[in-house]
Amino acid sequence: MLSLLPSVCGTRCALSSGGELFCGSRVVLKNQGLVARASRNTLRRVNYCVMASKIELYSLATPNGIKVSVALEEMGLEYNPHTINIGKGDQFKPEFIAVNPNSKIPAITDPNGPDGKPIQVFESGAILIYLAEKTGKFLPTDPRLRYETIQWLFFQMAGVGPMFGQFGHFYKYAGEKCKDPYPVERYSTEAKRLLGVLEKRLEGRQFLVGDQYTIADIATFPWVRCLETGYNAAEYLGLSNLPNVVAWRARCEERPATARGLTVCAFPPRE
Repeated sequence: MLSLLPSVCGTRCALSSGGELFCGSRVVLKNQGLVARASRNTLRRVNYCVMASKIELYSLATPNGIKVSVALEEMGLEYNPHTINIGKGDQFKPEFIAVNPNSKIPAITDPNGPDGKPIQVFESGAILIYLAEKTGKFLPTDPRLRYETIQWLFFQMAGVGPMFGQFGHFYKYAGEKCKDPYPVERYSTEAKRLLGVLEKRLEGRQFLVGDQYTIADIATFPWVRCLETGYNAAEYLGLSNLPNVVAWRARCEERPATARGLTVCAFPPRE
């Protein structure tokens, strides 16, 4: 159910009856600060907006993909999910490259961008910031907490994601292609170091930024989760020795909206 709908002219309309609009209902024009009764023309515009206001999500349930589906669920945004099968090369098809020229998931198209026009956003961290600013959720408005959240988001983007991903590749998937132990040793050492940073950060905290669930948590916990569910490396990396990390991951996954986001754009069955 939507609480904000864009009109055809780009003005946002807040509905007064829990997302339902009837002829004669109040319409608040956010950009103009006006209150008016809904006419039949307004109803027609709103009906049009319902059809055109959903975000298009192009993704797969990898750690990076999960970030955005979780954010969309947590923020209560309506969206259409499109599974991009990277195993079959869907990311290299012209229609996807038109959304993300770098051929990586996830990516989104929002028909109602900041200027009321469609916008395409790629790179999971950029999408999280965009959605947080669009909704005013999961990115604190207090300047200090805001930058603290962005700081830990970048920690994930620059460290946790790339290092955990490289570890997983060599630990689980390289197999016969690379028998040299050096890559696994290198990336497991760095993965353990980063997990240690998280363990220390979460001491006495519910989430990465105090007691607030933010886009920093949404970005990071899928990668910690993947160490177990994707790479089967929980024992190898000693995750049971990191009680703060284990408890934090469980708190994230227990949120109903987050749990729903984990199931979006699931991997297609193996043929």
